[in-house]
Amino acid sequence: MKVFSMKNSVLLLIVLLLTYSLDIEAQQCRPSGQIRGRKPPPNQCNQENDSDCCKDGKYYTTYKCSPQVTSHTKAFLTLNSFEAGGDGGGPSECDKQYHSDDTPVVALSTGWFNHKSRCHNNITITANGRSVAAMVVDECDSTMGCDEVHDYQPPCDKNIVDASKAVWKALGVPEDNWGWLEITWTDHA
Repeated sequence: MKVFSMKNSVLLLIVLLLTYSLDIEAQQCRPSGQIRGRKPPPNQCNQENDSDCCKDGKYYTTYKCSPQVTSHTKAFLTLNSFEAGGDGGGPSECDKQYHSDDTPVVALSTGWFNHKSRCHNNITITANGRSVAAMVVDECDSTMGCDEVHDYQPPCDKNIVDASKAVWKALGVPEDNWGWLEITWTDHA
């Protein structure tokens, strides 16, 4: 009887380890490809908010996925202008409108944007000891970039929350530190 019990215990342990490793695998987001940068035409890459312009011949990693959303999803907050003429490029993907920099709005990396499923939903962003609700209005495209549609900027990374100035102000981040910040976020309840 003890041998049977020992075999079952070992089998159960193996099944649990495999299940755990598959769960870890499912949470990972691997690159989906690369695009080759092209030099932007003169005055065609808007560098407002210290945005990067694509470099000719440089390869940029692309992603169709983002890390799994949890109650405290880790991400990087970046600065974006959603206004006409801003470094965000064209109108927002959700409503084809521009949005004031004084409104707490965000763009999410492609996987989190999830085919517009979060459009006009609020997310809660936490950093610097504060939290702010912001509306999802756009995609931070992780699959494409370095072209006119993307303002000749590289594709976003897989874990970006691209935020208006209003979000940075609400988080109490000093203006000279705007641009890159480790945060957590979650879908607004």
